Amino acid sequence: MPTGLVALLDDVAAIAKVAAASVDDIGAAASRAGAKTAGVVIDDAAVTPRYVTGFSPARELPIIGKIATGSVRNKLIFLLPAAVLLGQFAPFLIPVILIFGGLFLCYEAAEKVLELFRIDETTKQDTPVINNGEGREDKMVSGAIRTDLILSAEIMAIALSEVTGEVWWQQVIILALIGIVITVAVYGTVALIVKMDDIGLHLAKENDGLIESFGRGLVSFMPKLLSALSIVGTLAMAWVGGGLLVHSVAKLGWHGPEHLIEIISAPIAAIGPESMAGFLDWTFFAILCGVLGIVIGSVLVPLVHKFMPHGAAH
Repeated sequence: MPTGLVALLDDVAAIAKVAAASVDDIGAAASRAGAKTAGVVIDDAAVTPRYVTGFSPARELPIIGKIATGSVRNKLIFLLPAAVLLGQFAPFLIPVILIFGGLFLCYEAAEKVLELFRIDETTKQDTPVINNGEGREDKMVSGAIRTDLILSAEIMAIALSEVTGEVWWQQVIILALIGIVITVAVYGTVALIVKMDDIGLHLAKENDGLIESFGRGLVSFMPKLLSALSIVGTLAMAWVGGGLLVHSVAKLGWHGPEHLIEIISAPIAAIGPESMAGFLDWTFFAILCGVLGIVIGSVLVPLVHKFMPHGAAH
């Protein structure tokens, strides 16, 4: 009897170790996959605040809540099942999908760069017209959720490419985890950003000189933060977009771009300390992927604007 009990406990311990290892594997895979989505996530956080422009402060958080709910629905109900089915039955299509996603990110990044330097006036974004009619909030929310669907599809496709080696139920857990964490992070950040002005204005009314100065500084800082987010998001999109193209075409059998970037970046990285060689190699590889992304996107922008009405690509 004791022998049977000991054997049972050993089995339980073994099962627990396997479960713990699975949790560790899921966490590690989720972390790797989530890191690859950085460009899309930052851009999402930079873009979303415009959807609450023109609304009363009391409606800002409810609107963000509606968009976040729609984002979760996009990821978990529509995109998650499609991604898992794709990973199980047509994994060979994943690199092709990622190439299109990379092209879209390169296009978006290059469009912003060209607009910034006024190289192509067709990239100029008009100030959004605020619709004061009935149903204005519903129209804004539905528009934001449609935009989120595109960004969420890119996030899920990028994440899926990192977990194709996992069994299907682990893919479900990892993709669901990434979807929820990213949604909370993006829309939590957006909520904080859009309310910072109100917090700053409230503090600026305090009689305490230090608090009042901090409040005014917060109000003046927010436009700079949004501009910085936009720049970082653009650079991250170019890096991720270029990287997706390079790695995806390599998976389809064309290793030329990947090898060329490695040939250029490796000697540059070797100049630095040996202890930082890996970091420098990754950094220069990422920079060159970003440059490639901007170049490819700059070719796509005038073509898209020529054959599609401006704004239809967004």
